[in-house]
Amino acid sequence: MRPLTKLERLPGNLISAMSLRHKPLLAVLLSLIFAASTWFYFQRVLIPEQLAYAAAHGIPRGNLSDLYPRWLGARELLLHHRDPYSAEVTREIQMGYYGRPLDPSRPDDPKDQVGFVYPVYVVFLIAPTVHLPFQDVQAVFRAMLWLLSAASVLLWLRFLQWRPSGPILAALLIMTISCFSVVQGIKLQQLTLVVAVMIAGSAALLAGGHLFLAGILLALATIKPQIAVLPAAWLLLWSVSQWRERQRLFWGFAFTISLLMGGAEYILPGWISRFCQAILAYRHYAGGGAFDLLLTPKWGTVLTVLALLGLAGVCRRLRKYPAHSPEFALVFSLLLAMTLVVIPMTSPYNQVLLLPGVFLLARSWSLLWARNSVARFLCVLAAGLILWPWLASLGLMLGALAVPPSSLQGAWAVPLYSMLGIPPVIAGLLALLLSDVLRDRKRDETVLEGATLLR
Repeated sequence: MRPLTKLERLPGNLISAMSLRHKPLLAVLLSLIFAASTWFYFQRVLIPEQLAYAAAHGIPRGNLSDLYPRWLGARELLLHHRDPYSAEVTREIQMGYYGRPLDPSRPDDPKDQVGFVYPVYVVFLIAPTVHLPFQDVQAVFRAMLWLLSAASVLLWLRFLQWRPSGPILAALLIMTISCFSVVQGIKLQQLTLVVAVMIAGSAALLAGGHLFLAGILLALATIKPQIAVLPAAWLLLWSVSQWRERQRLFWGFAFTISLLMGGAEYILPGWISRFCQAILAYRHYAGGGAFDLLLTPKWGTVLTVLALLGLAGVCRRLRKYPAHSPEFALVFSLLLAMTLVVIPMTSPYNQVLLLPGVFLLARSWSLLWARNSVARFLCVLAAGLILWPWLASLGLMLGALAVPPSSLQGAWAVPLYSMLGIPPVIAGLLALLLSDVLRDRKRDETVLEGATLLR
């Protein structure tokens, strides 16, 4: 029998690391206070500040729904057979999203062209709504995102095989749906939240042994390929490493992606080249990844390549572990965290992908704390970065007791100060934890080899 790793020897309660295991009601109370502070920040500080700034600088504001470009593109393609990537459709998208077309001669106009920068097969998911008014679609989609965000917590807990008590589960749900990433994603109606649930569902299905269904969800998650590429690459490598037992994952993915891409080619021949052109145009105004912004584009690229090479080596070494193992959960969580670090996307709503990594780090808190002073520093830093948006929002809410909320709008950026640092710090701590797992694995293999020689 394989010896237990440190991860398997850890207590099952993730909250034990934060000393709330015996105080579940306190955890619920704190989560409600944090939720109230987030609501206050968005409704009384951030949104009023954005409205005032837009009015002062002539910045256009329409529905500002990130679903709208996809919805309008799907409607024009399916009902009127128009190319959703065309300049004409992009102009019409701007009319709804911003309220008017963007004017390059106006320096204060947004740089984001809000084009249809998605694979064409996203229209198959949106197709049932194209005959409805967008206002109705928007309202239903917003409510659905609240439910899906809560469901993602349950799916990740199932993947990690953790069954918390009722109050702790309530606290986790409240904290998740009140964190900045989720609230921003819901306000913007971001499809990232849908893709995150698809990935969580795929992971939970894998842990439960439902490989074909997991492959289907993984393929559907490629509607945002920049998010799904690393998890998909890892899981396909994992499936072929033990083909007989895991091939159903591959076939589920291959079957679904073939249907999606074949259907997309049927309704819009040559769409892949148009999609690639849209991606290149998007890169011009989307900015770089976390490494590029924290360092420089040159050194960010170097560090990104090194990180990807190291990640590939780790995935290769751990590809044999089953989907219900702690090693698999750790690699999967690290891949999602590294996705936010190496892919050019720094919007806070993407950080919903960090949820399994945060759970794992909470579970391993005592192990990391006992490691060395560097690990302890990173633990404190991670906790501070994650809690900062809530604490800053709470400070603004308390400040409103003394001064009008409008006078606090100048501090709108304060809760966002930690956002850029969260993904690399989480990834770094997961990498430290992974190094311990690899060291344990090597030691256990040495012990087993020695025992074999003594026989």
